[in-house]
Amino acid sequence: MVILPGSGRAAPSVGFEVPLEMLAACHLRVQSQCDTLQRLVPHLQAHGSDRAAQEAAQAVMRYFDTAGRHHHEDEEQDLFPALRAAGTGADAGQVADLTASLCADHRALEAAWQALRAALEPIRQGAPGTLEAGSVDAFAQRYAQHIAREDTELLPLAGRLLDAATLDRVGRAMRARRGV
Repeated sequence: MVILPGSGRAAPSVGFEVPLEMLAACHLRVQSQCDTLQRLVPHLQAHGSDRAAQEAAQAVMRYFDTAGRHHHEDEEQDLFPALRAAGTGADAGQVADLTASLCADHRALEAAWQALRAALEPIRQGAPGTLEAGSVDAFAQRYAQHIAREDTELLPLAGRLLDAATLDRVGRAMRARRGV
């Protein structure tokens, strides 16, 4: 049974010169990784920590340990401060509430990821292991809700409030974070 690649949703190829589109594309990759986690649960029950399970566990771990972490940093260290600086009047309150809520989501998602990561480590190594379906589903659902808020609230707000020079600065910071 092949667990990888993801659901077939390909994230568009975008670059740092369009940081909001890059963040949106990252959301598709997060969803693909969550899909892989959800497929891994029954695969482990049927096949154990076989080669496909090991590869899936390693790929998911690599993604959330690097790209997923960078995504949260992109938002918290670059996008959110830029939005706070640009928001005035009613927008300022909306930006403050939204970014605080999204940061709280990030902390909860990161904690849930650490628990899942601990369960994935023995699988990655080929040792017997299982994933709790409820934990995986809760993680995937929480991420889906978080992504929906970012796609419908955060990114449109950023597109409206941030000028080209600010978006360029955000994109350059994202590039530097990855050493590109």
